[in-house]
Amino acid sequence: MTETRRLAAILAADVVGYSRLMGEDEAGTAQALREHRTAADPLIAEHGGRIVKTTGDGALVEFGSVVGAVQCAIALQQLMAERNVGISKDCRMDLRIGVHLGDVLIDGDDIIGDGVNIAARLEGIAEPGGVCISEDAFRQVRGRVDAEFGDIGEQSLKNIARPMRVFVARIGGGAAKARASETPALPLPDKPSLAVLPFQNLTGDAEQEYFVDGMVEEITTAIARLPWLFVIARNSAFIYKGKPVDVKQVAQELGVRYVLEGSGRRDRTKAAPIRDRARQPQAGREPHRVRPLSARLGAILPLYR
Repeated sequence: MTETRRLAAILAADVVGYSRLMGEDEAGTAQALREHRTAADPLIAEHGGRIVKTTGDGALVEFGSVVGAVQCAIALQQLMAERNVGISKDCRMDLRIGVHLGDVLIDGDDIIGDGVNIAARLEGIAEPGGVCISEDAFRQVRGRVDAEFGDIGEQSLKNIARPMRVFVARIGGGAAKARASETPALPLPDKPSLAVLPFQNLTGDAEQEYFVDGMVEEITTAIARLPWLFVIARNSAFIYKGKPVDVKQVAQELGVRYVLEGSGRRDRTKAAPIRDRARQPQAGREPHRVRPLSARLGAILPLYR
């Protein structure tokens, strides 16, 4: 028999401490859960979700769009924060949510497979009020969802063969963060450390974004070859693309001493000016260096061949 599969965005959610709440007030907890679900159902439908099943305090929802799934996850957490206003910490219901984009196996009205399992494991490592998404989901929603995401690196998920890179949504100025994001600033490596942030495209031409991004990638790769310098991976630094940044916060989040910013533009075969600025955010005065560079287009093009 031929298996039926499809690509889907999967949202898994559950209530934190549900067993404890039921033990303290079974009838009241069951009623509160029903009311929360009644309030949440229209949000799920609005974002194109289909409730596959509910299991006690948990829910599995399928979306045709991963953007819709992540937007829905954030909206659900914002809804719960509003509904929990005035309720004591011991009595309120907080959600944990995981979102993954992956292949699922169709079983009647149900969906099963690794895609579902990964979403459930992501939900399991989320903080109360938090949303964890896989790297596959993040690549599709980056720049398309009105939220910031923090990279907490590769995580070993229960019964998942390989570690997976995980991102957390920062909701309401950081109300929902993964466990790792609440720790102090990452310790600095024992050698000079640098993050190369995405450069600003000065041309105003969206089609030239690939050119400016390519320059940053080549700069990052070239610096990474220096054995005495630690450089943050390009993907980790690129979560700040298109956003105003506080270099001190960036340095703390990425665990580096220096942050390199820059801008560039491509002007046909004329010189391509590049401006870079290196900052040392840990220093009180934030010393920086600005240096204009210029390169003929013919000297840059070989980088992209």
